[in-house]
Amino acid sequence: MIFDTLDNPDFAEQRKELVKSIEKRGIRDKKVLDAIGNVPRHIFMDKYFVSKSYQDHAFPINCGQSISQPFTVGFQTQLLSVSAGDKILEIGTGSGYQTAILLEMGAQVYTIERQYELYLQTKNLFEENKFNLKMFFTDGYEGLPEYSPFDSILLTAAAPKVPEKLIDQLKRGGRIVAPIGGKQGQRMMLVEKLDDGSCKYTDYGAFMFVPMVSGTKK
Repeated sequence: MIFDTLDNPDFAEQRKELVKSIEKRGIRDKKVLDAIGNVPRHIFMDKYFVSKSYQDHAFPINCGQSISQPFTVGFQTQLLSVSAGDKILEIGTGSGYQTAILLEMGAQVYTIERQYELYLQTKNLFEENKFNLKMFFTDGYEGLPEYSPFDSILLTAAAPKVPEKLIDQLKRGGRIVAPIGGKQGQRMMLVEKLDDGSCKYTDYGAFMFVPMVSGTKK
């Protein structure tokens, strides 16, 4: 576990109960469950909500954003089918909790945040705790073409459709997991890039995310 030194034993039992809860709801990938059981979510929470860190709920963070509920994090991560060493592009760093789950699973993470205040806050958290990843303040719609291709791409905010530039940055055989839709709700989509370059889309049900916005905000 890469987060041992950051943990608080007072939360250990709560985290075990959280893992049991999301497993009952359909998260079956043992690697995902182990990661959620290991990552100390409380270090990514706003200080006013730390006591609720292991409830299966989303909570507000800085810049009008939110930390996703653990079930949603588990659901998206399970769809990614992460293997150790995978090169993953994350669109929407936010609090850094989803990023940490991917790191715990052994992924090489490249993560983008468009809100400068939130970017600095989370980047500082990563650096203080020596997290090994690459973080960028840029427009998620553009991706990171200079670092492509990626094994997987994860969107943690809702887009009206999967951006073509991100599909271009996905390797053949790779996966994109993204909530697709508008303000009234979205569908969780798995996009698999086939050997001929075409894409297969699979719908995994209704979810609600904050919108993915183009550009950056200082």
